[in-house]
Amino acid sequence: MTNLLASSTSPYLRAHADNPVDWRPWGREAFAEARDRDVPVLVSIGYSTCHWCHVMAAESFSDPEVGRLLGESVVAIKLDREELPAVDAFYMDALLAMRGQGGWPLNVFTTPDARPFFAGTYFPPEPSGGMPSFSQVVTTIARTWANDRERAESIASQLASSLVRLPDLSMGLPADSPV
Repeated sequence: MTNLLASSTSPYLRAHADNPVDWRPWGREAFAEARDRDVPVLVSIGYSTCHWCHVMAAESFSDPEVGRLLGESVVAIKLDREELPAVDAFYMDALLAMRGQGGWPLNVFTTPDARPFFAGTYFPPEPSGGMPSFSQVVTTIARTWANDRERAESIASQLASSLVRLPDLSMGLPADSPV
């Protein structure tokens, strides 16, 4: 299975082109799809020399069952932090506000209007050391979105109002980039 990252200019994103995850590139279309499907968005951020990014790719993003779960539960966006540093910085600020520490891979669940409501870094394929598995995280996010949307929206609103850096995330591209 090849996804929409196959034609990316980023070697990091192209490395995820054969994942069984229906990855979308960063852009309006992915968020519009989330609105249309009424699901949250997973923004997964990494870079080519990130050890844990490659570990999570091998353990979770290469797993067909994880790909199926993501396809049912979210719109999945894969982003190279070196290509879109302003987007990475915004979501890293959100992670730091939520968890007090950051790192990559940066996995952020957002509303369809790009406001984060849950963020973390590496999640193992199976629960380990007090950490939930990535599948458990995705399942909990999907359940919260379906059954307690007000909670997710409230977290997103509180977090957005507390973040100092609030760039235009509608595209994440420089103003002179072609649309």
